Amino acid sequence: MKYASFLLVFLMGMMAVFSQNNFEYWQQHVDYDMDIKMDVNTFKYGGTQKLIYTNNSPDSLDKVFYHLFYNAFQPGSEMDVRSITISDPDSRVDDRISKLSKEDIGFLNVIRLTQNNTPLTYEVVGTVLEVELNTPIKSGEKVVFDMLFEGQVPPVIRRAGKNSKENVALSMAQWYPKMAEYDFEGWHADPYISREFHGVWGDFEVKLTIDKDYVVGGTGYLQNPTEVGHGYGTQEIKNDSDLLTWHFVAPNVHDFTWAADPNFIHDTLQVPEGPMLHFLYKKSLKSKYKKRWRDLQVPTSEIIQYYSSTVGKYPYEQYSVIQGGDGGMEYGMCTLITGERSFESLVGVTAHEIGHTWFQFLMASNESKHPWLDEGFAEYTCTFIENTIFDVKPVQPLKRHYDRYFKLALSGNEQPMSTHGDRFKYNSSYSISTYSKGALVLAQLKYVIGDSAFNKTLKDYYNNWAFKHPTPNDFIRCAEKASGLELEWFLTDWTQTTNTIDYGVKTIATINDKTQITLERIGLMPMPTEVLIRFKDGRTTTYYIPLREMRGEKPVKKEVVLLKDWTWAYPEYRFDIDIDRSEIESVTIDVHNEVADVNKDNNKIIVL
Repeated sequence: MKYASFLLVFLMGMMAVFSQNNFEYWQQHVDYDMDIKMDVNTFKYGGTQKLIYTNNSPDSLDKVFYHLFYNAFQPGSEMDVRSITISDPDSRVDDRISKLSKEDIGFLNVIRLTQNNTPLTYEVVGTVLEVELNTPIKSGEKVVFDMLFEGQVPPVIRRAGKNSKENVALSMAQWYPKMAEYDFEGWHADPYISREFHGVWGDFEVKLTIDKDYVVGGTGYLQNPTEVGHGYGTQEIKNDSDLLTWHFVAPNVHDFTWAADPNFIHDTLQVPEGPMLHFLYKKSLKSKYKKRWRDLQVPTSEIIQYYSSTVGKYPYEQYSVIQGGDGGMEYGMCTLITGERSFESLVGVTAHEIGHTWFQFLMASNESKHPWLDEGFAEYTCTFIENTIFDVKPVQPLKRHYDRYFKLALSGNEQPMSTHGDRFKYNSSYSISTYSKGALVLAQLKYVIGDSAFNKTLKDYYNNWAFKHPTPNDFIRCAEKASGLELEWFLTDWTQTTNTIDYGVKTIATINDKTQITLERIGLMPMPTEVLIRFKDGRTTTYYIPLREMRGEKPVKKEVVLLKDWTWAYPEYRFDIDIDRSEIESVTIDVHNEVADVNKDNNKIIVL
């Protein structure tokens, strides 16, 4: 394998020192070696896991935690009860878990666990394994955990499982006992209730033994394509057994996912100066859907190239788009998506999930605590790549997200974006806050700092934080350094409050032979302001009012008149122009509708 580009990006990132909480950055490391056997008749599996854990923290650890995600798919689990009791349950889950039979429940059972060959005491608590260590793991020390475990695959209810609605046999995400993350905030041993994930960076080696008729794809690089008949073209299987062992290696990832089906078609496409793309989709699809999967392949290459040029180069050697799961979900080097879609939907979900390769898989933020930091970013960027692919040029590309956000902000049901993903009162509030408002964080940041600094911010974010665990503050610090502006106020108001933007044109008056324009801040969220004055002879003049808290302003065009700062505490702002009021046709705030102002009705006054 050629790992040169991968290692270069990784080493460049690791050479720099960054601060999330006033100390030198560090992160834990894991190496997984798993040997698994899957029974495709019973959908039970099991095997061994050897995990080498490196404690790079300054702390001594006397316990560890593993996630046992499949235990969520049991009647009475937290996922089950939450879905039954929330007023707007995810339709994919609803009450399905409560009705699972013994043969269909999901589980992960740890049969034996040792630390450096010494047996450990542990307890299964829902979807978390609590482990008391015999000997603390000192700072800088490595230990070896050996585990024997077994599991049973549930039906596809949420993200993973067996026998999806489109008859994909196995969508194997969150399938193994996974070491929980320990970072500068401590342990992140969250139960699996509904939301997403956080994992430790490391290297994976996985040997999967399964029925010889099954085709497998997922995370990592296949080491034995000739033995299993899978690779960059049709190959003869050189194995007469009823079972085949698929051997994968995945360097520097924080999860490992695979999918398998006996009727997968396997296509490949090489991205120019990029990874090999793999497409796995069912032969039994209707011809119109199979054509769409074939037509998807060139756009997928374009999507990879788009993100590589605008954010940072894709560092791995393969990416797989696999039919499976329950909608669309991102994983290491792959995505699982449902396949019976319109072509526009197929491209759209692929663009979104590939966006997550950058925004969460490479910049591996904590999805449970900061879901907007990946969902919002992926939604924002995929909107523009979709418009490019389909050659559409909407006046407001993000209009749907503005509309969804306005509805939530005015509903009284909004919670701060800093709310833990499982603590939202409504699923709809989580969705709008995370996806749409998350996308608007980027749109509003671009408005505040300007196009050039915004584009630099995305690239700096990648260069500084790929293969790490950034927080919202780490992202906004990239924006501050790229723009030279102070942006703590922006991060605070957008993510830690439900404050809204509402600026208005209050009055236009004649004062001492001059025209005085009075603006007002009605909402609690501050923003710099642009005002366009249209004159009756057809001329226009744009005025830009910086926000004092920014300690500067974005670059403005020469023809734009730069006014003095407006500080947040002042509810009104006045400025004079040496033109008679009778010559003015209108005064408008935010004439291009760039600002997420919740009340547009007060943004314009027409002079009669």
